[in-house]
Amino acid sequence: MSIRTVACIGAGYVGGPTMAVMAERCPDLEFVVADRDESRVRAWQAGTPPIYEPGLEEILRVALRRNLQFTTDVVSAVRQGQIIFVSVNTPTKTFGEGAGMAADLQHWEACARAIRAFADGPRIVVEKSTVPVRTAEAMDRILNDGPGPRKFEVLSNPEFLAEGTAIQDLLEPDRVLIGGPDTAQGREAVEQLVSIYARWVPRDRILTMSVWSAELAKLTANAFLAQRISSINSIAELCEATGARIGEVARAIGLDRRIGPRFLEAGIGFGGSCFRKDLLNLAYLCRVAGLDEVAEYWTAVVRMNERQQTRFVAGMLRRMFNTLADKRIALFGFAFKPDTGDTRDSPAIAIARALLAERARLAITDPRALENARRELADVTDRIEFWADPYAAARGAHAIAVLTAWREYRDLDWSELYRHMERPAFVFDGRNVLDVDALHEIGFNVVPIGAPARIHGGDPAAHLALT
Repeated sequence: MSIRTVACIGAGYVGGPTMAVMAERCPDLEFVVADRDESRVRAWQAGTPPIYEPGLEEILRVALRRNLQFTTDVVSAVRQGQIIFVSVNTPTKTFGEGAGMAADLQHWEACARAIRAFADGPRIVVEKSTVPVRTAEAMDRILNDGPGPRKFEVLSNPEFLAEGTAIQDLLEPDRVLIGGPDTAQGREAVEQLVSIYARWVPRDRILTMSVWSAELAKLTANAFLAQRISSINSIAELCEATGARIGEVARAIGLDRRIGPRFLEAGIGFGGSCFRKDLLNLAYLCRVAGLDEVAEYWTAVVRMNERQQTRFVAGMLRRMFNTLADKRIALFGFAFKPDTGDTRDSPAIAIARALLAERARLAITDPRALENARRELADVTDRIEFWADPYAAARGAHAIAVLTAWREYRDLDWSELYRHMERPAFVFDGRNVLDVDALHEIGFNVVPIGAPARIHGGDPAAHLALT
C-alpha cells in the first residue's frame, strides 16, 4: 500500500502538534485531523491553535491548507486516511470497576467502532493515546471481528511529548517507538509508519518492538519520571527538617552520571495530563495481575506528590500566624508547568482549594492559563480574582505563592510588589525560582522548598520536625 493520506482522530495536545509537524516534514503527503469539538477545530483552522506550545504557530503557517487540514467530519477523515492515528483522551475512570485508577477507554472504543464502520478498505490504525498494556489487542478484536480477511493492522506509537517543548520533542525526539504484530502484514505496517518518521528522524532513533512492549514503555517512562520528582521532594522535606539545602543536594547527586540532573527540581509536585493518570493505571494493572506490593509501590509515588501540596499549604498557615481567613493570597502561576496553558491536574488546583477552605481570598495570575484556571475553579469563582497583571494580583496581598516556574516571575520588580503588599509580606516559592536572599533584603519573609526559610525576626517553624 502506497501511503498518500494520514488521518488523526483527536486534535488535542498530542494529535494537533504531531500532525502539524508530520505535515511540515512530509510535504508530499496529505494530513487530515478530525475532532468533534467545533470551537477547537475552528481555532486550528484559523492558525491560532487552542493550546499554547512554543513554535507551533510557525509550523502551522507552513503546513496549514498546504497539506494539513482540520475538520469535524470524522467519517470523512476515516475514509481518507490510509494510516489513522487515534489520539483521544483516556482519563482515569471515575466509575465502576477500577474507578480512580484504571483508564477510561470509552472514547478510544468509540473511535475503534467508527473506524470499523466507515473505513472502506484496509487501514493501518495507530494508537497514539496513552493506553493500558494489551489495549491494541482489544482494538484488533473490535476492528477485525468476523469472517473474511483482516482489514486492519493495529500499531502502538506512544507519544513522549513534554508540554512547553512538544515541537522540539517532535522535531528531534530522543526516540520513536513503534510496536506492531510479528506477522508479515504487521511488519509491513510497521515499515510504512517507520518510513514516515525516517524522513526527519535518524533511523537508529526509531525503535521497533512488540505492541505490548511499546504500550508498557510509555507507562513506565512516565512512572520513572514521576518517581524522580516524588523522590527529590521527599528529600526536600528532610532538608527543611535538618537545615540542609535541596539545591545543593540535587546538584551533588545530579552530577552522578548514573542519575543525572533532570527531574531533580524540588517543588510542589508534578501535574499535567499524564503522570498521575499513568501511575495509577500502572498500579491498577499490577493489582489486577496480583502484584499488590508492586501496585502499592507506585501508588506511594502518587501519595508523595499529593503530600507536597498539603504540606505547602500547611507551611503557609503555620508561618502566617495559623490563620489565613480573609487574607489575600496572590497565586503566581496556575499552569502545571511553564510554557503551556494546560492546567490539567495542576498542583495549583489542590493548593487553591485548600487555601479557600481556610477562607483565604485568592488573586490568580498566569501568562497563559487564566481561562483554564477559571474553568478549573468554576464553582468558587465568587471568591477569586483573576488578573493578567501580576502587579494587580499582588496589590494588597498578604502573601505571594509561586506555583508555576514562569521565567517572567524572576524578572518582576519585587520592590514594587513589596511596596503595595500588606505587612508582614510573605513569598512562598513553590518552584524555587526566586532569589531568596534578594527578596529577604527587600523586606519579604521568604519560604522556599527544601531550604531554610528567611523570616525576619527568626523562623518559628525552623527544624520543627526535629524538635
